[in-house]
Amino acid sequence: MSTSALTEIIERYRGKPGSLIPALQKAQAEMGYLSGETLEQVSKGLGIPFSRVFGVATFYSQFYLSPRGKHTIKVCVGTACHVRGAGAALQALEEKLGVKAGNPTEDLNFQLETVACLGTCFLAPAIMIDKDYYGEQTPKTVGKILKKYIGGGADAGTPDPEE
Repeated sequence: MSTSALTEIIERYRGKPGSLIPALQKAQAEMGYLSGETLEQVSKGLGIPFSRVFGVATFYSQFYLSPRGKHTIKVCVGTACHVRGAGAALQALEEKLGVKAGNPTEDLNFQLETVACLGTCFLAPAIMIDKDYYGEQTPKTVGKILKKYIGGGADAGTPDPEE
């Protein structure tokens, strides 16, 4: 994030009660995550102790202190998805992306995560990429879905007729 963008965010919220969380949200939206330097600048700019700024940033799961991928892939590993093969879909994603769950890809295009439940048991095994849900996933279908987010074809996510 440019220094001027952060300065504008701080100026916008300086002196306003309850401004810390909105200021952190805006800063993260600009940068993608909150670096230690960003937290220090917010602390100084808003006149809030660093310990409080850091405490808020680490308490709420919406804030990230390290770079994350542009697209977030959530693989459900809850009971229904687990029983129906989520492990194989997760393993295929890890292999295709070259990362283990909980990490971003080297190019920061994807963030791979596991979640206990997506609330879509009828689609098991299910994954979610950004705000899109994909059900009945297999190692073959996850590769096709990734193409959509890498710039692949319009048929991404369509099951292979040979399956």
